[in-house]
Amino acid sequence: MTPPNLVSLFEEQNNPSPPPHAYYPGYSSFPLSPAHPYSSSAYASHSSDPRNARRASSASSSLPASFLSSEWIDHPISTEDQVERASNNARLDDISPEPVEQLSFEKKNGSKGSKISKEQHIVAVEEVVDLEPDYEVDLLPEEHPQNLPLWRKWLAIVIVSCCSFCVTGSSSMAPFTETAVADDFHISHEIAVLSVSLFVEGMALGPLLTGPLSEMYGRNITYRASFTLMFAFSFGVAFAPNTAVYLIFRFLSGLVGATFLSVAGGTVSDLFTNEEVANPMAFYTCSPFIGPIFGPLVSGFINQNLYWRWTYYILTIWIFVQTVFLYICIPETYVPILRKWKAAKLRKSTGDESYWAPLDKQDKNMAKAMLISFYKPFELIFYERMALLLNLWTSLVLGILYLTFQAFPIIFTEKHDFTIQQSGLTFLGISVGMVCAMPTQSYFNKLVVRDAKKNNGIAPPESRLYMGEIGAVLVPISLFWLSFTTYASVPWIVPIIASIPFGIGLYYVFTAVFTYLVTAYRPLAASAMAGNTAMRCTFAAVFSLFAGYMYEGMGTVGATALLAGIMTVMAPLPFIFRRIGPRLREKSRFAAH
Repeated sequence: MTPPNLVSLFEEQNNPSPPPHAYYPGYSSFPLSPAHPYSSSAYASHSSDPRNARRASSASSSLPASFLSSEWIDHPISTEDQVERASNNARLDDISPEPVEQLSFEKKNGSKGSKISKEQHIVAVEEVVDLEPDYEVDLLPEEHPQNLPLWRKWLAIVIVSCCSFCVTGSSSMAPFTETAVADDFHISHEIAVLSVSLFVEGMALGPLLTGPLSEMYGRNITYRASFTLMFAFSFGVAFAPNTAVYLIFRFLSGLVGATFLSVAGGTVSDLFTNEEVANPMAFYTCSPFIGPIFGPLVSGFINQNLYWRWTYYILTIWIFVQTVFLYICIPETYVPILRKWKAAKLRKSTGDESYWAPLDKQDKNMAKAMLISFYKPFELIFYERMALLLNLWTSLVLGILYLTFQAFPIIFTEKHDFTIQQSGLTFLGISVGMVCAMPTQSYFNKLVVRDAKKNNGIAPPESRLYMGEIGAVLVPISLFWLSFTTYASVPWIVPIIASIPFGIGLYYVFTAVFTYLVTAYRPLAASAMAGNTAMRCTFAAVFSLFAGYMYEGMGTVGATALLAGIMTVMAPLPFIFRRIGPRLREKSRFAAH
């Protein structure tokens, strides 16, 4: 588009009609106003400025020679000095069109003291910057993922949750293979336990890698790549010829599978509005914690009746089925990626390169994104007491859960003579507790709504900790109950019943902390969740290593009572943060205020 030339128009004072072309040529929606630097009184002061000599000469070149002759000189109007300065800084499109000001001049006619006053209207138009067509692409309402059919959204949530369930379930299927693996590879039991610890440590590091990838390339391709790689690595585990290959591929499986612990929550929020997201998020939150309970249950039956490698053969088949569903049923839900795709499609179909989406103009330096993804979660942990203590609390709870994979076989096989598959069934108590806790989500949602009404319609993040307060009480009670019922003289059903409150408390603790971190650190929600995942998975990996030594040295009563005592010390955290959290967030440089 060719920039319009400078246009100068003059009208007599008594003509009441506005200038016929007082706007940019071809752009009637951009009328010229007195604020323009070359219109009315602003012209005199602007042209007299040496810094604007070039622009002033450009303007005066289009004026009539008779008007700009040497006999006309400027007559300053002192009352308009401030208006002139302000008009030079004003934006053209921020001021409504008005009649142009009048400029006063003097004429020298050779008679001393004689003056002839003449007033003219001056309208000068100049386009300083060439305006190129520029179109930012956005989604139409029907294109937004939140407007997909309800069945389609829930199908996506179910599949993503099942993938998360599969990943965490595969982490806990290994404990029942440890004895057979140690005999087959001629290694100690302590090295065989690394199959759990390395997998879980891979889950701790994975979100730091997959988070930036999902935001740069989309959630869907990240899911597909993750499970395709996990399917490939599961072959390395199932057909491992030696210990090194077995352990390396277990770690890599956990690393790529961790995508569903960090990215899947984003898919839930992509598909549902803030008013609708509570129930889908509760459904998804439950899946990665029921998975570790389901793993021993299935693995116990497999390892009692089949060769230990069949545990990983069946796991490989399960991963393959999940991968197929990911390719068929999961749409892309990340709005910035959808906008980027739409802009690319428009550029291709129209041949016009002026269509763009915000993601097109972002920094695409993957190394920089990875670096930020690595240090930002830990920066949040080191500088935020709330994040540090809540992450420590959830880390201890998950560590205890993974410790039970070593402790329950000791309690039930040595004290009650259970078989391998019967020991796997003992984890049903924890899973029953988690399932029973899910329907109570609606009650706690009402508490959040109540707090929102008291706070101008916005619920404070601390209202999410009501669930955590109940969970903080149930977890130590369950562990104390469990510790004093591990005697051989106590019926086996009693410790299983004692584990039900632990499952309820587990659900409440994690749901409360997750939702609190996301709402309290909204600008850095992804980093807050990545830091939590890294910290709690690291605890789970370490707890699995010393569980056997701990229960052998302290006994089942002493070891479980010690864990109960630690959780009792941590129990006041949600009560304290619900009351002092707002004051702490006001002083925080990371939290949302």
